[in-house]
Amino acid sequence: MKKIQFLIPVLIIAAAFLISFTAKNMHLKAAPVEKNIAFAFYKESDYAADVYRNTLASVHIKIEKVSKGRRSVVFQKTFDAITVKDYPSLQEAVAQTVKISNVFDAREHIEVSYILTYNSAGSELQMQSGFVVKGSGTEKLYIGI
Repeated sequence: MKKIQFLIPVLIIAAAFLISFTAKNMHLKAAPVEKNIAFAFYKESDYAADVYRNTLASVHIKIEKVSKGRRSVVFQKTFDAITVKDYPSLQEAVAQTVKISNVFDAREHIEVSYILTYNSAGSELQMQSGFVVKGSGTEKLYIGI
């Protein structure tokens, strides 16, 4: 009887360990996926007033893969400053797509952040935003200038 009382907890612990180990290995063997992020810049106004004649805007985009608190930059680019009136309208905006391969959804995620910088007669204004990419398919980011 004492053997049975001793074996039952040992078997329960062994079964829990086996289930945990199997679940972890299945989790680690998940196939990597490819994430796509498409972004485009467009002007939200016509900026026809004289006050905007010398106003420039530039955009800095950074895309990072995050895993267990570690970050690795997979894409980073600063787009040159141009006058705000020279940006295309939403209908004419041209999207650029960044493909990020080998993303393990179960243990990694993608973060996109950008800084929009306005410069007008030496005065500078920065606006920041970002988001986490979830799911598959193409994530679209339209940045209004």
